[in-house]
Amino acid sequence: MADAKEISLVLGSGGARGLAHIGVIRALEEKSLRIRNIAGTSMGALIGGIYAADELNTFSKWVQQLERGDVIRLLDLSFSMTALFKGDRVIEVLKELIGDSRIEDLPIGFTAVATALREQREVWLNKGSLFDAIRASIAVPGVFTPATVAGQLLVDGGLVNPIPIAPTLNDATDLTIAVNLSGVSEHYHPQEEAQPAQRDKVARGYRAAISQFVSGLLEDDDDEDGQGAPGFGDLLTQSFDVMQGSIARLKLAAYMPDIVIDVPRDACTFFEFYRADEMEELGYRKAHEVLADYGL
Repeated sequence: MADAKEISLVLGSGGARGLAHIGVIRALEEKSLRIRNIAGTSMGALIGGIYAADELNTFSKWVQQLERGDVIRLLDLSFSMTALFKGDRVIEVLKELIGDSRIEDLPIGFTAVATALREQREVWLNKGSLFDAIRASIAVPGVFTPATVAGQLLVDGGLVNPIPIAPTLNDATDLTIAVNLSGVSEHYHPQEEAQPAQRDKVARGYRAAISQFVSGLLEDDDDEDGQGAPGFGDLLTQSFDVMQGSIARLKLAAYMPDIVIDVPRDACTFFEFYRADEMEELGYRKAHEVLADYGL
């Protein structure tokens, strides 16, 4: 196993915890493990697709600059009955930052996993627009509105496959490494608290009310003893986390990748994208710990 050089990488779903994928990829590169194929769900699809497009450095620099107020500005309320946010604004920002590509033209293999609502099955998106595939894969039910790709109504792949190992089973690589964002809780605490001065300055009226509502979703309101009732945003995302964690354990048991890198499920809350530095460092550290156990 120590001589293995080419890998298939599986990147799981988990909201802002998915920023840990960046640190994992950094660690793999340091070990001279060449990533030939990536399969990702939700944030795993976003990070994996951007890496496959050779734009991870650009994305990492951008996301490290995000503050709490920037996250608020990226969340475009849908004003519909289908979800809290449309999810289009962040995709447009990323397209401007990185540029779109066709998946089949990428230098490495890439598959984004989404869920087809009407057909009630998972869909593997491995051709066409990269950001169309990513947009579909990150459409968390109730959080972002569904996407339509090739006539199919698609939502987050984590609904059926939060750690998509199956798309890599026929890869001609030496190892399959999976990153599970639903790892055992470690009672993780942020290294430093977000500063109130970082909150967004918004206009008066309805925009201020919207900002206050979205800001509330970014708060971690859990009591220390875990007995406090979660707010609406926490309840929605925590429920999704519970479901994904259960399915992830089944997928890992069924497909058994060569190496699994676990990121604690309590590392951060769903919307805490302003903790990018911290999550990248966590992923980097966890990857090195696991790889060392395998002599890599």
